[in-house]
Amino acid sequence: MKKIVLALGTGLGAGYSPFIPGTIGSLWGVILYLLIWAIFPNFLSQAVVLIIIFGMGIWISGKCEEYLKVKDHHCIVIDEVAGFLVSVFFFPFSFRFLIIGFILFRLFDIAKPFKIDKIGKLPKGWGIMLDDLAAGVLANIVLRVIASMAGW
Repeated sequence: MKKIVLALGTGLGAGYSPFIPGTIGSLWGVILYLLIWAIFPNFLSQAVVLIIIFGMGIWISGKCEEYLKVKDHHCIVIDEVAGFLVSVFFFPFSFRFLIIGFILFRLFDIAKPFKIDKIGKLPKGWGIMLDDLAAGVLANIVLRVIASMAGW
């Protein structure tokens, strides 16, 4: 069970990358985005999938933290996967939204504006997942503003 949890929490090992593990891990979010759109083309189904991913992510990241004995270890990337999915949630399928959402999410996840980093102090998997949820929500809002201004 420990190996499965660590595999899922680290994005099948992507989080162990010595070079930008969060960004590499976020690429799993892109793959998942493409799969979700292919399998569940309606927004209600996508919402259910996103809720399941976040619920599982809270538990998995908490267990990873326990196994690794480090608070929010950099190799845990399931939070980046879920956070990216939030950044493009409820947008029509488009590579334009995918790319801009990815860039905005990574920007907000790294910069942690509006004291998002304080959310990370919550215990176990809650802090790990919710700070990326907040970054994803900010990216989604900014992407909506950009899309509206551009007439997309």
